[in-house]
Amino acid sequence: MIITTTPSVEGRTITSYKGIVFGEVISGVDFVKDFAAGLRDIFGGRSKTYEDELLRAREEALREMEQRAASMGAHAVVGVDIDYEVLGQAGSMLMVTASGTAVTLD
Repeated sequence: MIITTTPSVEGRTITSYKGIVFGEVISGVDFVKDFAAGLRDIFGGRSKTYEDELLRAREEALREMEQRAASMGAHAVVGVDIDYEVLGQAGSMLMVTASGTAVTLD
């Protein structure tokens, strides 16, 4: 399936719009990961722990969106947008949402 941030697929014609599709992931960061990231905050540098968690959540949200589009009979998802949000009292939850328009192509 084609997944793109553009409103169309070059060289293809959109033949029907199936609707808006979403993929959402809410991920918690455990105490050990949070502690390690806190050390990076103090001493500087990149937090591989949080980067890995963000990558996993983004890929999972995109995969879920793609599965929902496929179940609608779509060939592609256009206009894809990915949003990130921090949730929870201590900001220990990460929400990643992928959305786009499921379409069929010629």
